[in-house]
Amino acid sequence: MYRWLSLLLLPLTATPAEHVVFTQSDFRETAGWTTWSHRADSLPRTFTEPRHSRGEPGSLAISGDSNPAAYGGWERQIPQITAGRWYRATAYYRADAVPAENWQAVSRLDWRQANGQRAGEVDYLAWATRDGAWTRLTIEAPAPPQAAAVRWQFYLANAPQGTLYWDDLKLEEIPTPAPRLVKVSTIRRRPTRTPDPVGDFLATAATQVPAGTDLIVFPEGITVIGTGKAYADVVETIPGPTTERLGKLARDRRAYVVAGLYEREGKVLYNTAVLLDRQGQIAGRYRKVYLPAGEVEGGLTPGLSYPVFTTDFGTLGMLICYDVFFPEPARALASQGADLIVLPIWGGDETLAKARAIENGVHLISSGYDYPTHIINPVGEILAQAPKDGTTATVTLDLERRYPAQYLGDVRTRRLKESRPDVPVAIPGLRR
Repeated sequence: MYRWLSLLLLPLTATPAEHVVFTQSDFRETAGWTTWSHRADSLPRTFTEPRHSRGEPGSLAISGDSNPAAYGGWERQIPQITAGRWYRATAYYRADAVPAENWQAVSRLDWRQANGQRAGEVDYLAWATRDGAWTRLTIEAPAPPQAAAVRWQFYLANAPQGTLYWDDLKLEEIPTPAPRLVKVSTIRRRPTRTPDPVGDFLATAATQVPAGTDLIVFPEGITVIGTGKAYADVVETIPGPTTERLGKLARDRRAYVVAGLYEREGKVLYNTAVLLDRQGQIAGRYRKVYLPAGEVEGGLTPGLSYPVFTTDFGTLGMLICYDVFFPEPARALASQGADLIVLPIWGGDETLAKARAIENGVHLISSGYDYPTHIINPVGEILAQAPKDGTTATVTLDLERRYPAQYLGDVRTRRLKESRPDVPVAIPGLRR
């Protein structure tokens, strides 16, 4: 289950500009509610359940009723929606025997024109966090052009043995989010025949990274490039000498810093990316999960997780080089709310990197040697690149900007609600 986007994990305290359009937590009565499905024979069993609630009596319940085709549930038409204004929808559900909650426990905003026709694309309540036995779903989205109402839908999708209970529903009009700007600078540099490649990188940053940068990105393996040494010759602990030097840069520039190095923990060696905060403290590390054969033969051990990290501008995830050849790492970061993915890389496939940005609706920042150093937006456009050795690519991103796709709407949230991690993938070469 994916986590709620860190910057939106804020108390829902009302401000003077917020307005509650609809709220309900008492479901002893269902006036105004109707049941919904695409076909009569796929309509699940709908009822109110007095035993499961978050406080006030009852909840809206939906049961698959042993029907594999069951798809649908409850919906309510809510008027007085203003096109172009922003809304926050919040709902809680409790699930019993629902195997894939990301796509089988669904709440969405189906925007409508005054004549009842659909306005724009639907918005899914995609960001989720557990709250005891319940899960909180939420979304913040603008009403599309011509929207005058919204059908708020709650349904169970193809979970024949499953039951959902929906409670504590709230739809609020909220202020339009202010731009969330972050200035990113990523370095293209390939030291050669040097005993101190880290010093080379720091010297490049000193002259090439512009003032006011919020995030500075270095490539993979900055402690080994140009030295002719093996991984085992340059490994160090974290914290260690290289993170101390990177931390000084972070403090001096009041910027976050990401760089790739080789880490030792006991007997184990990792290819690691570190994140330093503006105070020069270690804010996170990521150990490369997908290792090519040469790194395994060089004595490295793969990592086991895809963590994300909270910064003062948003949620950041890191991948390293060969990870970008596979869809799962970027998807794992996006599902945890990553606003951007930082990619220290040696060499790789630019098309696949663009695909990772597009399919997950995130920014991707790379710093490489045999791979371009560039910044890609969520629709795969290169916003800035460093064409020459010893230069940087710098751009200011707005992490609040949405990139809706024709016929799909907000890809970032839609991918989360429509992906199918529950379907097994055949393992090549393994016969059943």
